[in-house]
Amino acid sequence: MRAAVKTKPAFGSIQVKKVDIPAIEPDEVLVKLKIASICGTDMHIYEWDAWSQKRIKPPLVQGHEWAGEVAEVGSACTWAKVGDYVSGEGHINCGHCYQCRTGNPHVCENVTILGIDRPGSFAEYMPVPERNLIKNDADLPLEYATIQDPLGNAVYTVFNGDCVARDVAIFGLGPIGLMAVAVCRHIGAKRIFAVGHKNEYRIRLAKKMGADRVIKSSEEDPIEVIMDETGGQGVDEALEFSGGEDALKQALKVLKSAGHIQILGFYAKPVTIDIDSLTTKGASIHGIHGRRMFEDWYRMQGLFKSGINLMPVITHKFPLDDIADAMELMRSGDCGKVALLP
Repeated sequence: MRAAVKTKPAFGSIQVKKVDIPAIEPDEVLVKLKIASICGTDMHIYEWDAWSQKRIKPPLVQGHEWAGEVAEVGSACTWAKVGDYVSGEGHINCGHCYQCRTGNPHVCENVTILGIDRPGSFAEYMPVPERNLIKNDADLPLEYATIQDPLGNAVYTVFNGDCVARDVAIFGLGPIGLMAVAVCRHIGAKRIFAVGHKNEYRIRLAKKMGADRVIKSSEEDPIEVIMDETGGQGVDEALEFSGGEDALKQALKVLKSAGHIQILGFYAKPVTIDIDSLTTKGASIHGIHGRRMFEDWYRMQGLFKSGINLMPVITHKFPLDDIADAMELMRSGDCGKVALLP
């Protein structure tokens, strides 16, 4: 089969090559990929940053956002059938650690991840444990089916707070932040403030996704704008996707008393915030990791059935053979979600 392989420990170094179709374990299925999409994690691997140098062991088939159909079923599988239209959770939890056994498999202590610790979805075929699969409705667009992994991040972040009929500030307008705008709009947030830095492409996308007020922080002070437009009250919920210390500090400044900050962004270095302000506001901060298995997946199915509009965030598609061009587009930031077609 053809697969996009990170061939060596260096910047770029991704090539489409002929490799063997993977064998499956008894509890796995072999998925024939119809579409895959590129995650920020894939960009870290492409750029070979400090995290990648510690974690990734080339050669590796990358990718963990995908949709396809079941091509082969392992002997111990009980419900998946050849031809099923599926997507799936990219975090493969162990099932026996403390976190898995106490209802928190999304923070499994022994997790392995598709496209990071084992072959991923930038290929024609990929093995996946049956228990990680989600069956998609037959009419679900491939473009939606492939983005359920990052959409699940957005769904977890939004639903972990109280965003319905509330004022919400979203910091960071990468694809997950943009999807969070759409989720907040769809479930009935009162007002959505979307804060980006200077990427005009994504500023425009935030408006398309449903933000009431988009703030370009390189030109406007988010604190001044939000406090002015809320009559000095601030927001009930602040969702931080950027991984920027300034954004986190701004989120705390614009938060109402008894409000909540949800943090999905990763920070390159330790940050300093005003804990006394958090305490005197009686506010809370919650870290978001992955997706709650499989609660957030079923929530996504509900959002799809009720007509959420995510199409504006899916901006580009490339043949798998052009993956290097797709990666460079992602690096430029002049895109939303970028998909690959095997």
